[in-house]
This record gives sequence, C-alpha cells and structure tokens, in this order.
Amino acid sequence: MTNKTVKTTLKNLPRNVWAVSVTSFLMDISSEMVINVLPLFLSNVLGVKTNLIGLIEGVAEATASLLKMFSGWLSDKLGNRKWLAVLGYVFSALAKPFFYFSSTWGHIAAIRWTDRVGKGIRTAPRDALVADSIREEQRGMAFGFHRAADTAGAVLGLLIALLIVWLGQKSSLTLTASTFQTIVLASLLPAFLAVLALAFGAKEPFVKKKSELPRFAFKSLGKPFMIFMLIMMVFDIGNSSDAFLVLRAQERGLSVTGILGMLVTFNLVYTLVSAPAGSLSDRIGRRTIIIGGWVMYALIYLGFALAQSAAHVWILYTFYGFYYGLSYGTAKAFVADLVPLHLRGTAYGTYNGLLGLLDFPASLIAGILWQGVGSWNGFGAPAPFYFGAAAALLAALLMLLWMPKTAVQSQS
Repeated sequence: MTNKTVKTTLKNLPRNVWAVSVTSFLMDISSEMVINVLPLFLSNVLGVKTNLIGLIEGVAEATASLLKMFSGWLSDKLGNRKWLAVLGYVFSALAKPFFYFSSTWGHIAAIRWTDRVGKGIRTAPRDALVADSIREEQRGMAFGFHRAADTAGAVLGLLIALLIVWLGQKSSLTLTASTFQTIVLASLLPAFLAVLALAFGAKEPFVKKKSELPRFAFKSLGKPFMIFMLIMMVFDIGNSSDAFLVLRAQERGLSVTGILGMLVTFNLVYTLVSAPAGSLSDRIGRRTIIIGGWVMYALIYLGFALAQSAAHVWILYTFYGFYYGLSYGTAKAFVADLVPLHLRGTAYGTYNGLLGLLDFPASLIAGILWQGVGSWNGFGAPAPFYFGAAAALLAALLMLLWMPKTAVQSQS
C-alpha cells in the first residue's frame, strides 16, 4: 500500500466508478427481480427437484467462467475495458425477454446460460475498469461503493417484484406462472438502460500497449495471487447458489412475499455495509476483513442448517447481507493489490473464472446433499449448509496462516 493519504469521499470518486456503479445499479434492478424468484418458478410451477436446480445453477456459472478468464486477458491484450464490458451487458439484456416464454426447465436453463455468457464477458473488464480508474489508497472504497450501488439496485428490483407478487397473489406460499411473467416484463427496461449508462457514461482508462503484454499464463500473475486463489477455492466449494437459501426459506414456511421481503432486507444491509467496509479495508487491511467475513459466513450457514422457523431464516439472511457487504468488494480490491496494473484484466478474469467454475460442483454438491440422486434421498435440507460452514472455516484458517510478505504495488 502506498504511504500517500487521500481522503476518501463519494465526491472524489472518478467518473468511471460512478458510470460502472450506475450500470450495475440498473442491471441489478432487472436481474434480481427475476433471478431470486427463478428457483421458485422452477420448483413451484415446473416441479423441478433441488438436484436439477443445482445442476442448472452450477452449469450457468460454469458456462461464464472460461469467458471471464478469456475476456479479462483480452481486455489486457487489446487495452480495452469499456467495450468488452458493454458487450457483456448487451448479451444479458437480450436474454431476459425469453424468460417470458419459458415453459420447461430446458428453456430456463438455456436462457440462464445465455445470460451468464454476458456476465462472463463483462465481469473482468468491468472490475479492471474500476481498478484502473482509482488510486490504490481509495480502492476499497471504490469497490465498496460499486457493490453498494449494485445492491441498491437489487433492493429496488426486489421491492418491485414484491409489489407484483403482492398485487397478483398476496401471501401465497407458491409462485404462479403469470406472476413470474409479469416480473420478467418489468425487468426489461432497466436492463437496456444499464447498457446505455455504461456505453455513454464511461471512458476508456489508460492501459499499457498490446506489445508490452505477455501471453496468458497463470504464473505471470505471481505466487501471492495464486495462493490467494487456492484459499478462495476452498471457501467457494461450499458456497453454493443462493437459490438453496431461498428454497430453505420456503421449506421453513416463508411465503413468496415473505421471501422477497427477506431478500430486500438482505440487500439493504448489503448496500449499507459495502462502502464503509471497503473504506475500512483501506485502513486496517483487506486480509483481516476477509477472514472476519468468512468466519461470519460459517456461523450464518451453521444457523441455516439449524433453523427451526421462517423467522430464524429471515434473521440469518439479514446477517448474510452483512457478510456480503464486508467481504465481496474487499476481496476484489485485494486482487488489485496483488498484481500489476497491466495484468489486472487477466487477474480478475482468473479470479472470477476459477470461482465460477467451482460454482458448478458447489451447487451440484448442495443439491445432492439435500435431496440425493437416483434412489438415494440425500441427507436432508440442513446438509449443504453444514458443508458450506465447514469449508468457510477451513478457508478462514488457511487465510490466517498465510502471511504474504508484500502485495504488488499499484501502478495507477
């Protein structure tokens, strides 16, 4: 970290951070309206079991993973962050209308996977765009603010979905097809506005010339980054899709409106915590924040395993928002601390890509632990949460034992 002190305020965040944050705000209004009720549509309307839902979610993220790695490296190679990110948002926006016509789990899977292609294209260039546009001593604040804006969009999107469900089916325990279609229609406008916000709001930052960039190679990212990735992968194998948390809430008796209200609470806490947590990581160190976040995650997942009522799940999900606000943006800022400027796209692609690849086995394992496979009925609803808690505790211990000597200094 640099010794230079710069007061971190929202006013002195650069244009690109604001543009990316507004884009994420708008896209999350759209995405969170649909994605959070999608497991309910699959389960309640189409009758899909949790092991197949886990397969759909896992493959969706794995589909994006290799693209994340490639697009991050390509953004370094071309010296272009912005337009690759715009292209990714276009893919996701164009996929959403097709949810309206879906009538089988295969349709849902294909559309979900197409949407994840868009995420795979945009994520690493977008994160590198933020990192390239901010000073090192403000990096935690920038990523924290971006996560806050992203999650504020989720709050608004969930409130809109909650209103649609309330008007359409009150406090029913199950989601109907017509309600899902109405939510999809409402999600379209913010998705396309997100594309315009990035296309016209952001400017391409300075990136080193193509000739100065190496071919893609993991070893070029350095030993500290690769050790961090190994520890992150231990954590992520137990970090299954949040679809299982939604299904756990319903299994404990929470209605569709109750689930949406719970998700609003989660995202509101996430929004409020993200920027202060990012700023705190600038002062006391990102590693400390990450370890604390993983210990909190383990306790929360243990709570999900032991939950006896819908109220327990709601309270736990509120603390889950605190975990996300504490850790998600901080981990991304830590990536930029470990690698030089001209390899940030490759680093973010590797980070997002490898963790995305793990989403497939993580979600598949969770689904199988819950409801089994074939003639085996699994261990029941608590099992995937015990597994997630154990993985998080192991990762926190490894992070505590790992003492990186120095992080690569920013070249911003």
